[in-house]
Amino acid sequence: MENLISVLKEKKINLPDNISELLIGCKSYTVFNTTDELADAATKGKENSVYEVQYDVPGKGNYVEAIVQRVKNGISANYTEAYMRRRDPGTMVIADDKPTDKKSFIEKYGYEFSILQTETFDWLNKQDLAVFFYFAGRQNIGSLGIAIAPANAAFFALGLSMLQEMVAVDELKDNSELKSVIFVAPVFRHTHFNGKQVVVHNRTESIHELYSYNLYPGPSAKKGLYGVMLTQAEKENWIIAHCSAVQSISPYDNITTFMHEGASGGGKSEMHQHIIREFDGRVLLGRNKLTSEERFITIPRFCTFNSVADDMAFCHPSVQKKDGKLRIIDAENAWFIRVDSVKQYGDDPFLEKNTINPLLPLLFLNIETQPGSTALIWNHIQDEPGKSCPNPRVILPRKSIPNVVNRPVSVDIRSFGIRTPMCTKENPSYGIVGLFHVLPPALAWLWRLVAPRGHNNPSIVGSGNMESEGVGSYWPFATGKRIPHANMLLKQIIDTPRTTFTLVPNQNIGVWQVAFKPQLLMREYLTRRGAARLRNDQYQPARCPLLGYELNYLTLEGSKIPSRFLKVYNQPEIGLEGYDAGAEMLKEFFKTELQKYLKDDLLHTGKRIIDACLSNATIEEYNDIIPMSFEYEYSFHKIEDYEQSSDNNGV
Repeated sequence: MENLISVLKEKKINLPDNISELLIGCKSYTVFNTTDELADAATKGKENSVYEVQYDVPGKGNYVEAIVQRVKNGISANYTEAYMRRRDPGTMVIADDKPTDKKSFIEKYGYEFSILQTETFDWLNKQDLAVFFYFAGRQNIGSLGIAIAPANAAFFALGLSMLQEMVAVDELKDNSELKSVIFVAPVFRHTHFNGKQVVVHNRTESIHELYSYNLYPGPSAKKGLYGVMLTQAEKENWIIAHCSAVQSISPYDNITTFMHEGASGGGKSEMHQHIIREFDGRVLLGRNKLTSEERFITIPRFCTFNSVADDMAFCHPSVQKKDGKLRIIDAENAWFIRVDSVKQYGDDPFLEKNTINPLLPLLFLNIETQPGSTALIWNHIQDEPGKSCPNPRVILPRKSIPNVVNRPVSVDIRSFGIRTPMCTKENPSYGIVGLFHVLPPALAWLWRLVAPRGHNNPSIVGSGNMESEGVGSYWPFATGKRIPHANMLLKQIIDTPRTTFTLVPNQNIGVWQVAFKPQLLMREYLTRRGAARLRNDQYQPARCPLLGYELNYLTLEGSKIPSRFLKVYNQPEIGLEGYDAGAEMLKEFFKTELQKYLKDDLLHTGKRIIDACLSNATIEEYNDIIPMSFEYEYSFHKIEDYEQSSDNNGV
């Protein structure tokens, strides 16, 4: 569409000067209006089954970034480097001088971004470009943007167009405002960034510019635009939660809505998984990694569930009812699902069905395929001989998911997931979290500040040790200041006393390997309870106060969960000695990470909670700051009530 600029003028849509100049001066550009068009372009034409995305890199020569194949159920793209198959958590850098707690471009690289910006546009001017419009968000919450990428990287553009709602030029409304733009220039990761993934945010007065110097959609098309939306939300004083959500329906027809938060790898996508039975119908609870003992339970009938969100949800003021429960709505148009847990046919029959015979063409990443074959989500590409890529992905449009919920939902249970390592008496670790714990509101807030990334994260490039993902677990994607987000989260928790908080591990409970069973069994159990509270003798303060309340017993459809899965110190391989050593590690981690939140602009209530943690507070002391709803009548207080109380101000 060579007349794009004139069409936008007719629609009274302002195009920033640098974009206009690029489109006028570039070698050529093609405007795309549908994902089908981008799917055709991914292999440079529907008639081609294979296409290599390659660039002439100064000093390296011709370099192949990815190999794209047309398969029966969509498009399959595989990167030539193992490093490019996972998100690097250090990709974000800020180019502007607006308020931020993140590193600026000049601090990190030693020169002004404007120099690289000029080089970027010079390079883009010499390319054939792909251009399309997107809406970052859903249900009229979000903003309009434009994507500009090399035409030969159409697979990347396809992923972006699926994750965000693609808007055809004819459907652009008059007087629309462009609030974001993505410029894609992958060659610069080689010439300027030593091969690393880098995404530069440049927040101008009129538009949020993203410069994606790599072709992995995670840090730019997905998390980069999450950052764009978070910037808007921070200005408007509301939160976009890093979470999944499902409405779970018990065999007795009551509905419980779960919102599962956590750092990357914390089990968000897995909250949508069905529990898989063994051949004899039992459910494997866990396998002892030292003795190889297996423990099973029997569940005659599972709950059903309807999916709500996979990775991020709007907590927008327009969807709140102010009835004591948080309300959310999905913020994405498609889901970027990690399928590393699907290792063979039958591991996840429902996801397998939706990806083998999809309603719409899908985009597969890090899946081994052949041209014209059917992409199978358990065929993970190998990073090296004998070592499978830990981050195989598929982009699944919401509209292709059966019974997906499109309206706002009220959250009953707000869980937080953490990847936990094996723990023993000889080698203690923070793998001391039981099947699930109930958290008082004050502790729920602390977990969202610290947001441990956890053990052996498959989604990102990292050390494998516990690291903090930061406030809300979405901090790696936010461009602004840390404390406003901490304050917003605290206000949100206080405003929603009828939403219960839990903590749930995955991978390991002590010496027992459990994968994601804890959160799935928590979903089964709490859905069956519905509005019924836990009995007073069913829970007690955890031996480690940071873990809130631990369970004394839990019976699911007649199957009793062994105590060693609820209280890890009951495992003979760990005991009190191993548990307490792991608890000290967790305490020290919290105390270290919480120091960065002790700022003057932190709410007084927040400072009280952090001071309590630094002083090794008991559960009762946390409850004195913000009462817990299952022990007290719902107060429906607001943050102002806590801030103005004499206790909070120390008067």
